[in-house]
Amino acid sequence: MATLITNLSVLAGLGAALLLLLTYTYLVRLNIILQSTPEAIQKVSPKRWTKEELRQTYQRLEKNPITLKDYADRIPPKLDRRYIITGGSGLVGGYIVLQLLERGQPPESIRIVEFRPLNRTDMLNGPASTVDFVKTDISSAESTDKAFEKPWPSSVANRPLTVFHTAAVIVPSDRSKLVYGLCESVNVRGTQNVLNAARKAGADVLVSTSSGGVSIRPIELWISPWKLLTSTKESMPEMKNYLQVMDEKDFFEPPRKHEEHFANYAVSKAAAERIVCGANSPELRTGSIRPANGVYGQPGDNTLGGALAMGGVPDLMLICYSWCAHIIQPFVHGINVAIVHLYFEAILASNPNAPQAGRPFIITDPNPPISYLDMYYAIETLSITPFRLIRLPPITMWFLSYIVEWYSLLPVKYPLLRNILPELKGDLKHMKPGLFSVTTHMVATNENASRAVDEGGLGYTGFLTTLEGMAQEILDWNKEHKDEKQARKYQTSISFADEIAKAAEAAGVMEKLGK
Repeated sequence: MATLITNLSVLAGLGAALLLLLTYTYLVRLNIILQSTPEAIQKVSPKRWTKEELRQTYQRLEKNPITLKDYADRIPPKLDRRYIITGGSGLVGGYIVLQLLERGQPPESIRIVEFRPLNRTDMLNGPASTVDFVKTDISSAESTDKAFEKPWPSSVANRPLTVFHTAAVIVPSDRSKLVYGLCESVNVRGTQNVLNAARKAGADVLVSTSSGGVSIRPIELWISPWKLLTSTKESMPEMKNYLQVMDEKDFFEPPRKHEEHFANYAVSKAAAERIVCGANSPELRTGSIRPANGVYGQPGDNTLGGALAMGGVPDLMLICYSWCAHIIQPFVHGINVAIVHLYFEAILASNPNAPQAGRPFIITDPNPPISYLDMYYAIETLSITPFRLIRLPPITMWFLSYIVEWYSLLPVKYPLLRNILPELKGDLKHMKPGLFSVTTHMVATNENASRAVDEGGLGYTGFLTTLEGMAQEILDWNKEHKDEKQARKYQTSISFADEIAKAAEAAGVMEKLGK
């Protein structure tokens, strides 16, 4: 009997050791896939930025920085209309305001409807600083109606009204329905409030900013252990949705279920987009622009600006911890996003039966997608802030993301824990599974937006390339941060969303929003 027990113990030990070995091998192979770049997207984006071309571009822009004058001939001609821009001090909305002014719209014909005050350097002086500003909470129908009903100066009061709806709350990591309330309140209910207010105000054109993320499906990280363990290193299976194409096809299909989107943000933007496009009529022509993943162009953006802000001042080391440096994605500058809104408006304002109405168009910069490593290399090469990239194993971050999500939802499921569990802060609180879907390999196409107007397109070509746009943003950053005392502090839209969520929680409304 003792011998049998001993043999069984040995077998159990060997079995456990074999299981651990297989598990370790499985995770190692899974990590290899997560660190890979599919051949298909390498063909689309085969070239990485070099130090020489980065410095040449930077030096060229130092001598001739990009200004509104440089692309004034690309902006559609001035229209005798009034304009309301929700989110008009933000990344896209701010550029729309500046472009309207550049083409000759009088400041009194423009109104910014926004929750937070103007904080863009390029809007604090000159004509933009004289534009009417109405602090508004678009999640409140009363607040929205009040902003739209405010009387206009007599010189423009009788002009037709265009509404550019760019305001949104961006929470790219949360995917649970338990915390959908914030995105639903601002992005869905807020969009409906803006649409209703626009109708009451007599608007006949409404163009909204959607998101390329609407089309992104959740990445399926798990692969059959048998399939993965029996494959060779040269023929490993592909992970489902590890490479995706961002387009508008999903809009013409039945709406997806909540879990078929990568995060709550995408769920809410998909719903908002259908609200806007579904409201299209000869009396109110509507449409949406889907910027490809990663909108940048101001120090407060989430993409490049968020990375730069980690350093803060020149004497600090900017350390970037990344598991996705190899990921290739399309990016789009705020200037390109704004100008295509104006293209869309010109079409809708001139043709009540325009075939472009009632649908979204995706856009990206006029160049192949880049990798996150390109962006990090640009910061390392050009920024006055010392930079160091620390690459982390994706599989480790993947496991961490599930732990963070589980921990974050505990006080939501069990409110009594709110005063017991320490709150996660900083970037860690956003390290959730949704990020793995929004930071996977992607390509986007300008095909539909770039078609000629008489062929059903918007005539979009794009002004700035990603290389030029990012070099210019780093140049602007460096100018502002040469002197630590004069360096400005910027707030990304993600951190701003955190503030809104805390304010709502403090007001005791988060529980209601989640229902």
